[in-house]
Amino acid sequence: MIGMGYMVIVGIVTLVGWLISSRLKSKFKHYSQMRNSSGKSGAEIAVDMLTHYGIRDVKVVQGQGSLTDHYNPKTKTIALSPEVYQGRHVAAAAVSAHECGHAVQHAEAYAMLKTRSALVPVVQFSTKAQQFLFYGMMFGMFAGGGAFGNMLMLALVGTFGATALFSLVTLPVEFDASRRALNWLDDTGNTQGAEYEGAKDALWWAAMTYVASALGALVMFLYFLMRMLGSQR
Repeated sequence: MIGMGYMVIVGIVTLVGWLISSRLKSKFKHYSQMRNSSGKSGAEIAVDMLTHYGIRDVKVVQGQGSLTDHYNPKTKTIALSPEVYQGRHVAAAAVSAHECGHAVQHAEAYAMLKTRSALVPVVQFSTKAQQFLFYGMMFGMFAGGGAFGNMLMLALVGTFGATALFSLVTLPVEFDASRRALNWLDDTGNTQGAEYEGAKDALWWAAMTYVASALGALVMFLYFLMRMLGSQR
């Protein structure tokens, strides 16, 4: 059976994630109202940054939704949400430059980005496997113990370990992309003074969503690890 401790952890992690996500949306809305003095749209910022680093094989396209901006290393595409692609404000400059930071990481073979990419199929498998393992818990497969129950618990710990590892490896990737973005925005004068501080603040809150995700994944892994070790006593 799924313990009360698990439900409490899920509740806390969900609440913290929601609070940070709400704060990020508030920050994005605020800095979307701060016009960027360069007058460039997010798409133009992205093209300029890619050109600056001599990256000519990455396309900048308009995606869908809100805060869905991302860089796809397989297709070498930077997809910017409409408000970022078209926006001529500080939030658009910050987000587009951040995604370009990932493209620069890819071009320079940044080790942590390569590691995260290698872990993608592992974490995808782990996420799917967790669903079946949880069904086992719901039907009490762990309650009776035994070799089969221990094997299932070990598998559950392993899948959460993979998820936690992926989340932790993601942190330096995201922080480094923001660092590259802010340095470029500052050095080229695309954001100045309060604009630069606004871009820095927006990217900091974006990074906090990854921090919350990593901490949540780590806590979940430790919870099941301790539960497994406790059952072996």
